[in-house]
Amino acid sequence: MPSFEEYCDEIRDLWDTLWLTNRGVKHRQLEDMIQEYLGVEYMTLFVNGHSALECILETMELGRDGRNEVITTPFTFASTIHAIVRKGLKPVFCDIKPDDFTIDPDKIEALVTPRTCAILPVHVYGNVCDVDAIGSIVREHDLKVVYDAAHAFGVLKDGVGVGSFGDASMFSFHATKVFHTIEGGAIAHSDSLLCDKLAQWRNFGITGTESVEYVGGNSKMNEFAAAMGICNLRHIDVEIAKRKAVAERYWANLEGVPGIQFCKPKPNVRHNYAYMPVLFDPSAFGATRDDVLEALAAEGIGARKYFYPIASDFECYRSEHDSSETPVAKWAGDRILALPIYADLALDDVDRICAVVRKCAN
Repeated sequence: MPSFEEYCDEIRDLWDTLWLTNRGVKHRQLEDMIQEYLGVEYMTLFVNGHSALECILETMELGRDGRNEVITTPFTFASTIHAIVRKGLKPVFCDIKPDDFTIDPDKIEALVTPRTCAILPVHVYGNVCDVDAIGSIVREHDLKVVYDAAHAFGVLKDGVGVGSFGDASMFSFHATKVFHTIEGGAIAHSDSLLCDKLAQWRNFGITGTESVEYVGGNSKMNEFAAAMGICNLRHIDVEIAKRKAVAERYWANLEGVPGIQFCKPKPNVRHNYAYMPVLFDPSAFGATRDDVLEALAAEGIGARKYFYPIASDFECYRSEHDSSETPVAKWAGDRILALPIYADLALDDVDRICAVVRKCAN
């Protein structure tokens, strides 16, 4: 969070203007700032990332031509799949790559049918999907591609911001993210025609003072959330640099330990170090992921099985989907553990966490 004084100073003029929501000054300022920071052509802010994702699926009118299948990954947060289903579309689960846990383009082609309308890949933990291969597939089959970039704020591939790939990208600004507006989200895209449509769908489908053309929702970001974002964006590069130092300390402590697999950034990617996912192979490590989780909890250290269970094993989906059809995702979900990482995590504490982890080994 920014300092209390910085945030109070940012919101002070709201008491003078009394403009608290409906695309006020703070909202417009933050939209411009994020657009410039991410290097994207257009940016539309929302109350949260999930609403943003639902809104872009609505705005693209997916499913209207009878094609209602969206190829996506089961190795993601519930929001990704729920947005697809809540918009009347059908998720088709594709397996992931074992090195970075993003959707495997080599397995997408076999899932494309005459009913496929879009692909919804996820930049998992900030690891960038194979956007070139996915781009070739969508062009060949005339599909839309919307990236879930909830984990990937500020990430660059070959110097290009991840929000520049595909037809659109959704970002989450939830309080747990590298950059946050307490709650918030955005859609980045390059289609000028989408700007008005997204803004209209976000605001009840209102298109004029006496005109409501769409059955839209209420997904507007308020001025207090936007002010938090303005403050946090001033410090984002420092925050990411601090996170990088924490990540490097983890790697220095645990790299080379048999049975531990990291997700290290690729050389052509500027990462944001949003998460510290570690995969434990019990046959080589000598303990399961759950053993490590319990050992950390006994020392008052919080970690998270993120993502477990995979989405196809959720109670609301497992009657229609078989997680054995995505064996790599299932394998990763059973072994993954996200260790604590945040900008101000002391390096001594990282050492203490790693010591607990190492004690669990053979």
